[in-house]
Amino acid sequence: MVRLAIPSEGQGGLDGMRAGHFGHCEVFTCFDLEDGRITKVTILPNKEHVQGGCMVPVSLLAEAGVNALVVGGIGMRPLMGFRQMGIEVYHDALRPEIRSVVEDFLAGKLCRIGDDQVCGGHHH
Repeated sequence: MVRLAIPSEGQGGLDGMRAGHFGHCEVFTCFDLEDGRITKVTILPNKEHVQGGCMVPVSLLAEAGVNALVVGGIGMRPLMGFRQMGIEVYHDALRPEIRSVVEDFLAGKLCRIGDDQVCGGHHH
């Protein structure tokens, strides 16, 4: 089973929009995926963190059993943290609709994020 998390704007959910910066999203929409389909959707509120505190969401998602994450952007420090926790990080900056992101993930259209795709900081 894959537990996929997508940083989400507002209340999140399957019909919501992916947040541009994973660390500052309000919630994570989490999907349990089995046999190419969604079996469960849950909303996980993000915890507050200050500049440089991007390891807070890493721990939050690891504790929730997440093993895959789709982001539009991420910094090197949290990316390394996710890798250490065994959470695969995928990149999708083109389609902000959560439903589309999940469909692309299930179809195998998303690539793991590379070191050359990380953000330089909190200024975007």
